[in-house]
Amino acid sequence: MSATRSPKVSERVAPKPADPQPKKKKHDEDDGPDFATLLRAWIESHRASLLDSLRRLGKQPIGSFFTCLVMAVALSLPMGLSLLLNNVERLGGSWQRAAQISLYLNLDASAKDGEALREEIKNLPGVADAEYISRDQALEEFQQQSGLGEALKELPQNPLPGVVLVTPNEVDKPALEALRQKLAEMPKVQQAQLDLVWVERLAAILKLGDRFVFGLTVLLVSALLLVIGNTIRLHIENRRTEIEVIKLVGGTDSYVRRPFLYMGALYGFGAGILSWGLLAFGLDWLNDAVIGLAGLYGSDFALAGVPVADGLSLLLGAVLLGYIGAWIAVARHLRELAPK
Repeated sequence: MSATRSPKVSERVAPKPADPQPKKKKHDEDDGPDFATLLRAWIESHRASLLDSLRRLGKQPIGSFFTCLVMAVALSLPMGLSLLLNNVERLGGSWQRAAQISLYLNLDASAKDGEALREEIKNLPGVADAEYISRDQALEEFQQQSGLGEALKELPQNPLPGVVLVTPNEVDKPALEALRQKLAEMPKVQQAQLDLVWVERLAAILKLGDRFVFGLTVLLVSALLLVIGNTIRLHIENRRTEIEVIKLVGGTDSYVRRPFLYMGALYGFGAGILSWGLLAFGLDWLNDAVIGLAGLYGSDFALAGVPVADGLSLLLGAVLLGYIGAWIAVARHLRELAPK
């Protein structure tokens, strides 16, 4: 039996055709997100932090209100004293009125000479205003104020000279003395008188008030930083576990810090609004008594309200204080919350 052997067929495998589309090499200069994407992410992160802070404050309305109220009272004290000092400066006239220079003219100076001298003095540098009081007008005022009207009528002639009252631009002792000497050398001027003692007393009183307000402001600002810092510290302690988890998964310090900074700024904003309202209400309430007292002295003096510029400055300062206090509190405790 002959065995039939099947021919051995050798098969050659054809090579695979080359890829008709060669691999493209990317040569992009920047593989990361563009600026617009980063900006949108940054805005969204801040928006989420702000909304989260508002939501957390809304959950504790009574506590948040009283925290803002304590801050508002502390802010109102120095601002209120400063506004009262400004009103005191307006009482009875300006600073310049308290430092008037009285020029007593010669007895032979006529009313025409006095008016001409007044016009000349009014145009001098350092002079805000000048007023001429004639001899007859001076005698009439003296009769009314002294109560010696009948006795003065028996005098053969008017003994009082004409007077020019000079109001300076600024209250400065060396400048006032130089101006007084210059005016004393003018024609028809017999004597130039300046009450420097009163000027110094007035300046010392107001300087003392300014220093008192500054010292009180420093103390209350320090107290505000402690209040806001302690409040933010309590919020941090309530979220300690959450913060530790965020840092474990790679959250940055700025991401953790951001909601608390917004919370501090919101506390400051609320305190600024309340403080502005307290000052406006307090001045209006006090103004009734001031108007009544001024009316007894024949004056129409009244307290001015809170200027808009001062109110906006108060609001901005309160927001900054809240932000700074929160930053200090978070920076102090952030190291303690680092994952171990």
